[in-house]
Amino acid sequence: MDLQLTHKIAVITAASKGLGKAVALELSKEGAICVICSRDSNLLQHTANEIMSQTGNKVMPLPCDVTNADEINKLKDEVLTRYNTVDILFTNAGGPPAGSIKDFSAEDYQKAIELNLISAINLIHAFLPAMQKQQYGRIIASTSITVKQPLDNLVLSNVSRIGVVAFIKSIANQYGTYNITANSVAPGYILTDRLKHLIQLKAQQENTTYEEALSSFAAEIPLQRIGTPEEFAALVAFLASPKAGYINGQTILIDGGMYKGLF
Repeated sequence: MDLQLTHKIAVITAASKGLGKAVALELSKEGAICVICSRDSNLLQHTANEIMSQTGNKVMPLPCDVTNADEINKLKDEVLTRYNTVDILFTNAGGPPAGSIKDFSAEDYQKAIELNLISAINLIHAFLPAMQKQQYGRIIASTSITVKQPLDNLVLSNVSRIGVVAFIKSIANQYGTYNITANSVAPGYILTDRLKHLIQLKAQQENTTYEEALSSFAAEIPLQRIGTPEEFAALVAFLASPKAGYINGQTILIDGGMYKGLF
């Protein structure tokens, strides 16, 4: 399927590794010009070179701490100066620390909200006027299965990500008239470095092996396996395309059936 993304300008945050990197690679394969961001400038440049070597398409690395509003505005200015527009925005940030309610203070929740919610709000505010001006845009926010089904060991994620869904729904309602769609993607267990760390923690807590802990994670999923970053990225690429033009204001799970609810 041709997703019609050739020469589209895409901004992808937290893209030096993990899900952000997978999304940037997939969009680049589809012909998009990708601007990738993260705090680690060295790793970011390495990722840009890696993607360009695989796809032959331009990738622009721009270091940015998405918890810093000034850096987001600088990112916006550099993108619009270089390309004059943006077509696709994928908001993404690292997950907050794992743990249960007893492990965290109110300050920890504040930091998690700044990382996951405020960063998404600031990024969308920065790029929304350019989308509005051109009467076109695709906004995709990375959240988590925790927005549908809170997990006991991810309490900071439970709290900080649900606001992203509410904000995305508000954007969808108020800016759809400009041919701008806004959707959230909510991954379950996807085999990233973060999940590997959680698996290792489980193995240590239960005095078992990494492989046994991995199997116990997979056992929670009807498909009996962990998802791949490539599968996640394929969903994002579709939502970023003109072909997904009638999908708006949705929270789409990609979890192998792990979520047990009906709505």
